Amino acid sequence: MERYTVVKVIGDGTYGTVCKGVVKDTGEPVAIKKMKKKFFSWEECLELREIKSLRKFTHPNIIKLKEVVRANDDLYLIFEYLPQNIVQMTRDRPIEEDEIKSLTHQTLKGLSYMHKSGYYHRDLKPDNLMVDSGTCKIIDFGLAREIRSRPPYTDYVSTRWYRAPEVLLHSTTYSWPIDIFAIGCIVAELYLRRPLFPGTSEADQIGKLCSVLGTPQSGDWSDGYRLAGLLGYSFPQFAPTSLSLLIPNASAEAIDFMTQTLQWDPIKRPSADQCLLHAFFARPNAGPRLMVPDGHLRALSGSPRLSPGPMEPLPPPPLESMLGRTIPRSLAPNPSLPSLSIFRDTERTQQGRGGLGQYGAALLGRNTQGPVGQGRYRFS
Repeated sequence: MERYTVVKVIGDGTYGTVCKGVVKDTGEPVAIKKMKKKFFSWEECLELREIKSLRKFTHPNIIKLKEVVRANDDLYLIFEYLPQNIVQMTRDRPIEEDEIKSLTHQTLKGLSYMHKSGYYHRDLKPDNLMVDSGTCKIIDFGLAREIRSRPPYTDYVSTRWYRAPEVLLHSTTYSWPIDIFAIGCIVAELYLRRPLFPGTSEADQIGKLCSVLGTPQSGDWSDGYRLAGLLGYSFPQFAPTSLSLLIPNASAEAIDFMTQTLQWDPIKRPSADQCLLHAFFARPNAGPRLMVPDGHLRALSGSPRLSPGPMEPLPPPPLESMLGRTIPRSLAPNPSLPSLSIFRDTERTQQGRGGLGQYGAALLGRNTQGPVGQGRYRFS
């Protein structure tokens, strides 16, 4: 960590503390995340979900992991520095719909790339969307999971206000649609400048969902009723409230987009690619230009699941991990990993827990020729 100077603490979470720092030689600002857990080997580091996922991602709307450093059994993740999240950005001012479109579009592009790379985030919320000069990037992959991994999954993921109903009902077989539900919650919050579903407990959260979306019918979401029955829970009875009444400053296209993403049944939620084809993004000044012909832009209304245009790649298979099937090879994560030059080990090789070791070197895909400098390995 001798390369960096810590400037200030900018956040403290369950698993780590984030500081703003600068590279001593260049003055480049960086974000330094120090993990609270001790890591005694590189094998442990490589199993960390945040590292496993981010080392596979290269996308303009996903934060860049620049370097990983292990020193004295402490683990540091070095990220590009982004000045504010969208909560901070919108705290003092309302934002126009075109800006909401741009932020949502960029988030969906990053989410689409993530899902096609075989991962889903599991903790999308406004605090985890950072903005710099109009560019929005997804951060915090500590809860990310592989789409093709096998259940059961933990039922405590994502912040409560953005948690999908199947997770609130303790499903252990959820998948990428929980990210889409969170997108709907985030878009509503951008218009309202406050959460749409600010539940105080899991039961209250489901009640908030019912009061807006209406009580789900057993015929429309049988799996939800099965999950509720296992918990001994009965849905409160509410008629749906139109989102246009709750969010009067949103356009008709925005209301339809939120309605489609906030479906009770995860199977009925569109994929990230399908969201990008929604009419919400088809109007002029809708933010970043869509990389599909204009003729392929069409609304999701009237059909809960669209077939993407012929030039679009296929979306992730619907809930493959839920159904226990194998994901087609073309949609599975690419097994070939980039050279992991971001890793540096600053432990002395003579120490019992020090050094990268042959197994760690093999995992990193690098050839270690022995200690560098004062008995240290450096990968940079």
